[in-house]
Amino acid sequence: MSFPIHLHNGFIFDLRYISFVIIALYWGFKNALIPYFALNVFRVIIGGNGMIQSFLFSTVILVAASLCSSKFLSLDIKYRIPFAGMVSLLTMVFYLLTLSFQIPLNHEFWVLAINATGTHFFMMIIMVSMIERLIANMRAHKLIMQSDRFQIISELSASVAHEIRNPLTATHGFLQLLSQSKAIPSKEKSYVHYSLQELIRAEKIVSDFLTFSKPQYENMADSDLKVETEYAKNILIPYANMHKVDIKINFHNSLHKSFDKSQIQQCFINLYKNGIEAMKEKGGTLVIEVSEQKKNIVVKIKDSGIGMTEEQISTLGKPYYSTKKQGTGLGMVMVYNAIHKAGGTIEVESKKGRGTTFIIVFPV
Repeated sequence: MSFPIHLHNGFIFDLRYISFVIIALYWGFKNALIPYFALNVFRVIIGGNGMIQSFLFSTVILVAASLCSSKFLSLDIKYRIPFAGMVSLLTMVFYLLTLSFQIPLNHEFWVLAINATGTHFFMMIIMVSMIERLIANMRAHKLIMQSDRFQIISELSASVAHEIRNPLTATHGFLQLLSQSKAIPSKEKSYVHYSLQELIRAEKIVSDFLTFSKPQYENMADSDLKVETEYAKNILIPYANMHKVDIKINFHNSLHKSFDKSQIQQCFINLYKNGIEAMKEKGGTLVIEVSEQKKNIVVKIKDSGIGMTEEQISTLGKPYYSTKKQGTGLGMVMVYNAIHKAGGTIEVESKKGRGTTFIIVFPV
């Protein structure tokens, strides 16, 4: 905007709407308001003819591009690029149409029209292609990091868990005998009780580690996920009733995929339980949606609970990180690991105080 093309009649032309449309498409109306105000304030500072027209035009583009945002984000990557190019092209066509009523349609206008439409269309194609490549690289990097993390946990659990479990089991048995002994005073029995509680917690951690080391092919089953989602629901109905939470399943899927049945069931149990615990203060409804989308099985698990911050979402799936006071974080690592082994992906949408949605996609 500081170095525009000056037309003979006093109007100016620049490339501001390329970045403006990109922001509106990717981040929507609220985020586009910041560049909207910045562009118009700077346009007033520049001065000259066309300030009012620029303000009106940018307002129309703000609303139009923001309305296209949800459609744009729902498209596959291969369709996003031409879609963005067409939005940019139509923006310039609309600009030139409004400009044609204010300046003569001479040689200068048609040179501007050809260069403006071509520049905006091809620059938008290039910019969106680069952005999508960056997004794809970030996702690939994240998957590689997750894969490495799961590999380390699997190797560690396989080598250590079995060795730890045997002495824990023996110790648990002896402590139970001590708790039943009449020779121990009641005060000292309370110490045994606390020891048993901590030992049970340690055994649970070891059991979680053993889950990681299990290969994906132990209990393989070809399934549409109806049985697995219903199984997890039936297991947790008493727990949900205790916290005044209803569990509702909407199933619309005919696709099948080969899964390790026990691991996927445990994965759903962990996610359902987390959703129930997020709503335990006020109650609510845990909604599970299973659908098919372009040869993908999509599972959405929605709660209306306490939600999470962006920082908490970014740390999900890391060992020993948990939003619960008594949690180890291994339950979510198991979830990420099981989905990863099945060739799926998991995304989390959440806002503090507005609930959380886990979106699991299994390509068929």
